[in-house]
This record gives sequence, C-alpha cells and structure tokens, in this order.
Amino acid sequence: MLGFRYLKATATTHVLQYQAGKIVRDGAGLSFWYFAPTSVIVQVPVSSRDVPFVFNEVTSDFQDVTIQGELTCRIRDPKKVAALLDHSVDVHGRYLSDDPSKLYDRLIHEAQILARSFTQKRPLKEVLVASDSLIAEVLAGMKSSEGVAFLGVEVIGFSIVGMKAAPEMTKALQTDAREDLLRRADEAIYARRNAAVELERTIKENELNTEIAVEQKKRQVRESQMAADIAVEEQRKTLVDVRIDNERKEAESRGAALQAILEPIQSVDWRTLIAVNSNIDSKMMISLAFQQIAENAEKIGELNISPDLLNTLLRTSRESQK
Repeated sequence: MLGFRYLKATATTHVLQYQAGKIVRDGAGLSFWYFAPTSVIVQVPVSSRDVPFVFNEVTSDFQDVTIQGELTCRIRDPKKVAALLDHSVDVHGRYLSDDPSKLYDRLIHEAQILARSFTQKRPLKEVLVASDSLIAEVLAGMKSSEGVAFLGVEVIGFSIVGMKAAPEMTKALQTDAREDLLRRADEAIYARRNAAVELERTIKENELNTEIAVEQKKRQVRESQMAADIAVEEQRKTLVDVRIDNERKEAESRGAALQAILEPIQSVDWRTLIAVNSNIDSKMMISLAFQQIAENAEKIGELNISPDLLNTLLRTSRESQK
C-alpha cells in the first residue's frame, strides 16, 4: 500500500525506528504504521535465551575432555546492542544480517575462555568431578567480565549437562574405578575380619584379666590367712616362750628354796635324818635295823630274834604279798 507497513512487536522485542539517522520510535511491544522506503526498523529480543554449547578442552595432564551445557542470558541494553550489531529487519521481520547470532557466539567464546582456564589447571579425574566448581568459576567470570558488560548483555546462568573424556580414557577410568572399588571392597572385608579378630582378642584379654584378677584376689585371701596364721603362731610361740620362761624361773626358785633347805643337812648322815623323822613307820625302822645288821654281819657273833618280832615280820611280809 504505497510503501506503508504495519508493525506489531511482542512484549519481549525492543523496537527502534530510524528515519534520517535518528530514532523516532523506541520501546518494547510497539505497534505502529511506518513508511518503509524512509524507515529502518531494528528489533532486539530482550527475553532470556538459553544458548547451548559444547567445549572440547585439554586438562593439565593433557587429556581431552568434552563439556556440554547451556548459557542463559538476556539483553539488558537494547540500544547498545543495536549500536554494536546490526539487528535491522526487512518488511517481513527477517534480519538483514547474521549479526544477531554473533552476539551469542561472543558470549560462548567468553565462557569457553573461562572454562579452558579452569580445565588447564586440573587433571582429568578432578575436572570430571568438579562441575559445580567449574559452573561457579565461569558464572562469576562472566558476570564480572568487561567484554560482556560492553555488549549490553546480562548473564543469568551457566549450567553443565555433561562432562566426558575420550572413549579410550573413559574405559581406562572405568577400569581404574572398578579396580578401586574392588580393592576397597577387599579392604572392607579385611577390616571386618580384623575388627572381628580384634574384638575376639579383646574379649580373650578381658577374660584373662578377669581370671588374673580372681587369682590375685584368691592369693591375697590366702596371704591374709597365712599372715593371720603366722601371727597366731607367733603369739603362740611367744606364749610358749613365756610359759617356759615362767616354769624355768619357778623351777629355779624351787631349786633355790630346796637348796636352802638341804644345805644345812648335807653333812648329816642319812640314817640320822631317818631316825629323827618322827613320822617314819616302825616297820621301816626294823627294816633299816636289819639292813645295818646285814652290812655289819662280820662284826656280829650271835643274833637273837624274839618270837613276837619274827611273827610281826612274817605277817608284814604276807600282807605285802597280798
């Protein structure tokens, strides 16, 4: 219709209309008529966008690693982006150049530089399990990057969906991991066996310690009993020694008394002592007389014994035989 066109943009599309090198319309979600021969329409999408990427990098131990993920970003300053990259469209809304795609290529390139700096400092095994650290480092680097800020873009997120080594290295790592798991399983079995042996040894030691304690207690009891018996025997020995000493002293005392009694009469003839004893039996006196006669028989010429004396002696003899 004589070069007039109607434009209706979405709410997530920022529209700039240029005429004679000047901006005559500026905003998101605009709808208006414009004269195509004298107007330049620029459409800059301001919605967030997920940009997939695949990085092939090398680790510090010279192993290849593939990093796959998505970069989430949005255009924060449409005018700055439009000034740096051509986002003009034709009457059908198609971009007139490939500059819009170059914006995200630059972002992916910036992210790859940060990821490469991360992987080149670490060995393959560490990189494969450090996705969280890689995400944090790349995201922090993107948000603080002057190049990203210069493009007028805001990086919202950075995610990794996969990190893989080369197929032959993956197989080697799997074999190594399998061997490590088997070794750990063996170590766990040995540890359980050692724990069981240690537990049994501890039980045996406790039983032995208990037996030793019981035997020591029995020995202490026996020693206490022996000490008590020794004490009793010592007391008994002391008592016997005291008793013997007392008896010895009594005997010495009696001997001294008897010695004192006998000393005056030691020189007196025993016959005299018998004669002066008023309690001596008459029969004893007669017996002693006959003994004297027998001892002096060679001095006696003739001995006369009366019948009465003879009867008395005979009767006494018969009574003693009974």
